Amino acid sequence: MILVSKEATMEIQSYQNQAELLLKEYLLADSFIPYTSVICGICACKMVYDLTQLFSSVYFKSYLMLSKVQRNEWNNRSISTVHAIFITVMSLYFVFWSDLFSDHRYAGLIMFRSSALSTFSLGVSVGYFLADIGMITWFYPSLGGMEYVIHHFLSVAAVAYSMLTGEGQLYTFMVLISETTTPGINLRWYLDTAGMKRSRAYLINGVVIFVTWLVARILLFMYLFYHVYLHYDQVTQVHSYGILLIFVVPLVLSLMNLLWFGKIIRGLRKTLAKRQ
Repeated sequence: MILVSKEATMEIQSYQNQAELLLKEYLLADSFIPYTSVICGICACKMVYDLTQLFSSVYFKSYLMLSKVQRNEWNNRSISTVHAIFITVMSLYFVFWSDLFSDHRYAGLIMFRSSALSTFSLGVSVGYFLADIGMITWFYPSLGGMEYVIHHFLSVAAVAYSMLTGEGQLYTFMVLISETTTPGINLRWYLDTAGMKRSRAYLINGVVIFVTWLVARILLFMYLFYHVYLHYDQVTQVHSYGILLIFVVPLVLSLMNLLWFGKIIRGLRKTLAKRQ
């Protein structure tokens, strides 16, 4: 019995060593991180969707009363909320706390700096955008109109390029900070669906969305363009396709943000007028 136990232990240890080797040499190797992270992002979306469906059907009675389209949107919004929290935390870390993109801490141009963690984070985000594009296309237009499709394709193009080449990751994370507004927008939809449109929580949510949108999607984009201006000599050394993405994607997204901001202001005015 002791001999069998030792053999079994040695066999288990052998499998563990092989698994660790596979993880270190392949799945987490620098050359495989972009692909591994994208797969992780897609799988995480599927897991969150299924868990939301299971959790909501048990703890929220109103969930079972929703139509099939509404339940799909309910589940989809939970995915975007989880992604928004994840990528906002990572983006804030790399832009404001990490020394990776510091002007004075490391040698070399900021435009070409990256790390395994920064690349993995962007890959997870690419996986989310791909999964969300698939859902938007499949249930079109119930989960969003053409503006969402354009937004997601621009995001995939910019984030995937930065992930694969390591170029302009700082500006990619700056743009992704705008995902800060997503949880508040999703909460507003949940409150509306739950029939709480006249509640105090709905009003507070509208004010929070206004403030976060102003900071994360208007003022931060202005800072991004100012940063590009200060580092223009470095930006011009990026590949021509990268330069196009650095200028075009933030510009298009900022215009879309301004249009949506106008709608937010009008909606907040209506809500405040009804409270008077």
